[in-house]
Amino acid sequence: MPKHAPRLDLLFSGSDWNFRTLSRAYDVIEAVAKEELHLDIYPVQMEVISSEQMLDAYSSIGMPLMYRHWSFGKHYLHHELLYRKGGRGLAYELVINSNPCIVYLMEENTMALQALVTAHAALGHNHFFKNNYLFQQWTDAGAILGYLDFAKGFIARCEERHGVAAVEAILDAAHALMDQGVFRYRRPPKLSSDKQREGLRERLEYEERSYNDLWRTVPRPADGTKADETEDTVAERKKALNLPEENLLYFLEKNSLILEPWQREILRIVRVIAQYFYPQRQTQVMNEGCATFVHYTVMNALFDQGRISEGAMLEILRNHSNVVFQPAFDDPRFSGINPYALGLDMMQDIQRIATEPTAEDRDWFPEIAGQGDWRAILLDAWANHRDESFMRQYLSPALIRKWRMFLLSDAADERFYTVASIHNERGYERIRAALAQKYDIGASYSDIQVVDVDLLGQRHLRLQHRVNGGILLESTSCDATLRRIHELWGYEVNLEGVDAQTGARIYERSSRQLA
Repeated sequence: MPKHAPRLDLLFSGSDWNFRTLSRAYDVIEAVAKEELHLDIYPVQMEVISSEQMLDAYSSIGMPLMYRHWSFGKHYLHHELLYRKGGRGLAYELVINSNPCIVYLMEENTMALQALVTAHAALGHNHFFKNNYLFQQWTDAGAILGYLDFAKGFIARCEERHGVAAVEAILDAAHALMDQGVFRYRRPPKLSSDKQREGLRERLEYEERSYNDLWRTVPRPADGTKADETEDTVAERKKALNLPEENLLYFLEKNSLILEPWQREILRIVRVIAQYFYPQRQTQVMNEGCATFVHYTVMNALFDQGRISEGAMLEILRNHSNVVFQPAFDDPRFSGINPYALGLDMMQDIQRIATEPTAEDRDWFPEIAGQGDWRAILLDAWANHRDESFMRQYLSPALIRKWRMFLLSDAADERFYTVASIHNERGYERIRAALAQKYDIGASYSDIQVVDVDLLGQRHLRLQHRVNGGILLESTSCDATLRRIHELWGYEVNLEGVDAQTGARIYERSSRQLA
């Protein structure tokens, strides 16, 4: 009988694992990923945790270090109940955007699954975190762990000095404003270094001795009114305060007249954390698509090299299929578009267009169709796009047909939905634009800004909500959030809704109405 070519040693056999096997598998997976996909990653720190620890990580928004707050315990109980009842499984892994990149692996995973999630998180997510422009612009991976350690210790000291109830009141108000506590259009300050944090402590001690008393000496008119202001005076005030201001937490931190220094620092901590997660909300499809494409490519390459057995590969493919499963719209399990599935399909479609384009592909994507180097195209896309721009640039008619996408028109003055776009050239463009708009968080999040404030008179804070498409704020949550802003500002807060196109006033709410 002819002799077969010798196969390379298997990375593992059976489902059991130990740390030596994990280390050996990681080294091989990293080498294959860099060779096959030319990935550029942070150093990796892998930790194995239990299901209880994974639930705890869920409750504290996935961070390894976090301050205490009652909402985290509430989230823990919620996730634990669903997990114990079998209503929801736990993630196989958790990855932190830090340098080194921290990857948590579930100790209950089999070795085949550990290999899969290592490729997915330690290589795929890691590369995306390090190279995507949003993460480079808005986060500092090297400083986040040190900053969280500082934040946890600072809030613990505040609880000892000022009481748990007082600290929780500030955290409750700050958490209510987290979605409105990010910079969307300009770069925020860098996270504090060790020396800057030491300077912060000195500044806080100084402000605690002098800040509040100085504000109490500001004179007010005897009747509580203010003199008439000219347009130039208002313009100068807005310029001095850098208005309009999109980041409500930042404005309150810097300008509230009632907050003590430690309360201002807590607002800063919450908004820094909100800013840290801002890129992740804009890149869910791309991030998960990148990681899924990486693990699928690397696992198949290892199988072709004889490093993974057929049995292990079957288990890997079963778990991969579960991750990218997309229920149909009429399936009881349908809850929207699966970002893993859409992301992977778009990555593989780019690979197809670059290597085996059709005439339609050459018409729609002349710059990449038949170019051949699909790796360079993907690396460029992962680095320079977010979900919204990625859809507009790379969603192909072939993929629209595969997903059977079409566009519904839902006009308020019509009794029925209308199919507005189907599978023709104009329809493809409209479907792609509509799906991209769905992933544009600038369009889906409420545009609320500070537009004016009187610091010397009645100290009236004016907010403006620019209403797009006639979509108003939900009244109950709007009033509850307005109360939180009033708690942090201390004086009357007014929210005015205006039409984004015409500027016409639509509604107006005041904190006085909520008393």
